[in-house]
Amino acid sequence: MDDIINFKNIKQYNAFNNNETLNPLVSIVDLGKAEPRQFRRLQYDFYTIFLKSVKCGDLRYGLKNYDYEEGTLIFLAPGQVIGEYKEEYYQPQGTALVFHPDLLHGTSLGKKMADYTFFSYAVSEALHLSEQERKIILDCLEKIQFELKRNIDKHTKQLIVSNIELFLNYCERFYDRQFITRDNVNRGILEKFEESLNNYFESEKPYNSGLPSVAYFAEQLHLSPNYFGDLIKKETGKSAQDYIQNKIIDIAKDKIFDTSKTINEIAYELGFKYPQHFARLFKNRVGYTPKEYRHLN
Repeated sequence: MDDIINFKNIKQYNAFNNNETLNPLVSIVDLGKAEPRQFRRLQYDFYTIFLKSVKCGDLRYGLKNYDYEEGTLIFLAPGQVIGEYKEEYYQPQGTALVFHPDLLHGTSLGKKMADYTFFSYAVSEALHLSEQERKIILDCLEKIQFELKRNIDKHTKQLIVSNIELFLNYCERFYDRQFITRDNVNRGILEKFEESLNNYFESEKPYNSGLPSVAYFAEQLHLSPNYFGDLIKKETGKSAQDYIQNKIIDIAKDKIFDTSKTINEIAYELGFKYPQHFARLFKNRVGYTPKEYRHLN
């Protein structure tokens, strides 16, 4: 039966993997201590970061399996489900950093967790570390483990959270590096995005389905919305939403020259539900209303 195993707290996850609970809100879990187990779908009510230490095919996201070699980080936000049901057994390997959202209440990190968009990347968009980067990550984990093993005092929480924040900041830097080192792949994605944009506005989709969203194009390119948005930002300096709106304005400028159509008709053709929304966007981007632009040209 394909039941989802839901881990509601850190203690439950530690017990599942034969690890001691040193702090109820945070743990560094040695997955190698776990007993061999069947493949199952797993859900975590806390932040989970996997550092794979050997090549292992035990992770599944959506309809695809992914093999990860040593030095790969996978990030899961609370509530995400990962894995699949199979009859055979496997031996878990690697390390997991897990921390409950309650640990972050009242901290600076708690206020900026939404900035770490990689927690909502798909597993196929994992962070692949160089050997030097892996050493830095392991050093951060060692500092967190040091605090977990010593007696709790007034500094413990601050130091643990600060080291988690340092860990995440390094991950952000390493993702920036990964975007650059995969520049050829990224350019291919940008070209496909441009092609998909053109195809959308050359079809009847705007009139029938409205304006396209960032999520729509991410799905077309088989990427998660956040990863797609971050990639476009790194490649162009613009957000994916800005990129889409610039395309809309470029097309609108051409259509405005066709005086056989009213401004309202052009707005509907572009996918706007309300013509005044089109006029507002055009004025913000161009400095003139569509009618003023038509008369100027």
